[in-house]
Amino acid sequence: MKKVALVTGGSRGIGKAVSRVLAEEGYFVAINYFRSEEAAVLLADELNGLAVYADVADDNEVAEMFKIINDKVGSVELLVNNAGIADYSLFCEITPERWRRVFSVNVDGIYHCCRFALPDMIRKKTGNIVNISSMWGQVGASCETVYSASKAAVIGLTKALAKEVGPSGIRVNCIAPGCIMTDMLDGFSNTDLNDLTSNTPLLRLGTAKDIAETARFLSSEKSGFITGQILGVNGGFVV
Repeated sequence: MKKVALVTGGSRGIGKAVSRVLAEEGYFVAINYFRSEEAAVLLADELNGLAVYADVADDNEVAEMFKIINDKVGSVELLVNNAGIADYSLFCEITPERWRRVFSVNVDGIYHCCRFALPDMIRKKTGNIVNISSMWGQVGASCETVYSASKAAVIGLTKALAKEVGPSGIRVNCIAPGCIMTDMLDGFSNTDLNDLTSNTPLLRLGTAKDIAETARFLSSEKSGFITGQILGVNGGFVV
């Protein structure tokens, strides 16, 4: 019987690439989506997986998502917390509502998913959680204060949770991507993209596949003695 992986925000960008490599590794992949139902269903059909709706910021919707997955294919053994949103604004322009929304998805969403995944993992004495943060969570970015703060919280959560659940045989790690060519960069001008490229020592922007291959490694036994770590995949932008 296949192991079950859940990828939040799994129908596009980094999440889509991660879903594909996990299917290649033999996982049954549950693909969470919020708005991209058609894309999620198409990907689930391609991978013989399951498309499942939830706004990860909503605890009740996450509870229902886990119930559906458990009822259909069994408990989640690999959780990839990928769902996230950004807010490109000057700090003084960010309203409390916008601040709260970013944190509710990027941080609360991970809390909600871990809350429902961990009981079965602890009971079985095995499990794996991979959180997607950002290099801006490590060093901060001007005009991305709320995003940077939320991604820094993901790093802190990863380290603390790894220490807490390690004795139960559960690993928790984090990927901190650099500038990755996904729809999150759609609002950037060519000048902005060229500047980001020139500031990256490897002189290119990353791809979703770069992150997915790191997730492949962290999901495998090749990383069996790694937990609580933040893997920067940023082309040398942050060292």
